[in-house]
Amino acid sequence: MSRKEKGWKELPIAAISTKSSVGFMTGDWKTYMPVCDLEKCTTCLTCVMLCPEGAIRWRPELGKIEFDFSFCKGCGICANDCPTKAIAMKLPGEEK
Repeated sequence: MSRKEKGWKELPIAAISTKSSVGFMTGDWKTYMPVCDLEKCTTCLTCVMLCPEGAIRWRPELGKIEFDFSFCKGCGICANDCPTKAIAMKLPGEEK
């Protein structure tokens, strides 16, 4: 008997998934989203190191960070720990 794997939305409350978040696009969990002010950003990469989902990537060829909103859960760790306060958490539509 073949069992179809459940997506994260189908798991019961407090369930534990044996897969990493790479297997689930969890970006629709968020209410707030991180927005980076590139003028304040010193590319210290603290946000990249602390993001629990690996949703922030350093793009050396562009000289900036990028958010992968397919996986960002909007936890705000990046904004809270940014030493220059270059990242702010905003509601979708308030990005600018």
